[in-house]
Amino acid sequence: MASKASSTRRGAIPRGMSDSQFDRLLSVSARMALVVVGSLALVVALGLGKVILAPISLAVIVGLMFGPLADFLERRGRVPPALSAVVVVVVFVGVLGVATAMFAAPLSEWISRGPAIWAKLQGQLAGLKAPLETLMAVQDQLKSTFGNDATMTVDVAGGGPVQDIALMAPNVLADLLLFLGGLYFFLATRHSIRVAVLSLCFSRRTRWRAAHVFRDVEHKISRFLFWATVINLGVGILTALATWALGMPSPLLWGALAMVMNFIPYIGQAVMYVLLLAVGLGTEPTFIAALLPVLAYGIVNFLADQFVFPHFVGRVLTLNPFMIFASVAFWLWLWGPMGAFIAVPSLLILQSLILHTFPTTRAIPERTIRKAEEKAAAAEVALEAAREAKVEAAEVKAEAVEAKAEADTTPAPAKPAKPAKRAPRRVAVASR
Repeated sequence: MASKASSTRRGAIPRGMSDSQFDRLLSVSARMALVVVGSLALVVALGLGKVILAPISLAVIVGLMFGPLADFLERRGRVPPALSAVVVVVVFVGVLGVATAMFAAPLSEWISRGPAIWAKLQGQLAGLKAPLETLMAVQDQLKSTFGNDATMTVDVAGGGPVQDIALMAPNVLADLLLFLGGLYFFLATRHSIRVAVLSLCFSRRTRWRAAHVFRDVEHKISRFLFWATVINLGVGILTALATWALGMPSPLLWGALAMVMNFIPYIGQAVMYVLLLAVGLGTEPTFIAALLPVLAYGIVNFLADQFVFPHFVGRVLTLNPFMIFASVAFWLWLWGPMGAFIAVPSLLILQSLILHTFPTTRAIPERTIRKAEEKAAAAEVALEAAREAKVEAAEVKAEAVEAKAEADTTPAPAKPAKPAKRAPRRVAVASR
């Protein structure tokens, strides 16, 4: 029976692979399968727990941002953590209330002007009627060609924006209460949470790594969000000044929207471009005048992203743009707008966990990478030169061997005969 099992196992092993290599392949495949299944289960759990997890996660991110302020109040003001958490929450709610009161009136005005702007947009887009009719003709021809004559009807039923707002109000209020409660309890118990997590680490080295993860996460997120808020505030102010100079109504509203949308990289900025273009087309008489606010916002945003943000935040916190876009798209799909705000902080948390879990993985400065690339290029050039010199030497040696072989096979020319030496003449001396 054992011999039959071993023969079956040996038949399953690919040719050219030993038993140890096959066992290692099975082990790696099993681990990868566990990682994939665990990741899918985590995504499903996050999607199902969106109602509770989304506002609490946002509260943790904001709490990490305001953690240094709470530490300052506890250290300088000699107040307990519960009181410092109350102060931070009250300040946050006050700022949020003032911003809502300032921009509620112009926002409601623009919402009421939405149908008129849409009608004007339809009038300006009437020039695209001929291309659209051509496209519809092509679509009808394709339908007749493939035998699909079914028509699609869309029935839109709704009670208007007032009813939609009334239906959304309980959900928004519940999310706001969960967010404020999570923010308060996180700020009030952040030290005990850290101590509880560190107490779960049995070895000293693991406890040291966990402490560094806590410190690195709080430092990175607080620094990133603080400077992001300052820079986005500057973007909002410059956008408001630009729209005011260009004669657009409600410039403060566009500045506030520019500030908020800049917290969502790429996608929020794209939404801002579309909003400014739509409002410009709906309010300005010419296309050039409608395009000027979009260009002004683009210039301000380009300067902030390419020069101001890297200078103040630093290259260490500069993440891969593709990873940022993928994170924003993932969290936006999973949790909606609330998830888009935690996309970049979640990447920073993941980066800190990886850097301190795998100590060999560390952030390498660009100057070091450039020097290493230059050294590798110089070494490759030297290796190529040495290889060419070796090939040339081999060719020269081969030519010398070939010439020697030809010389050995060629008969040597006959040497001329040397003249015979004359014997010395002996002179007989007569005896006297």
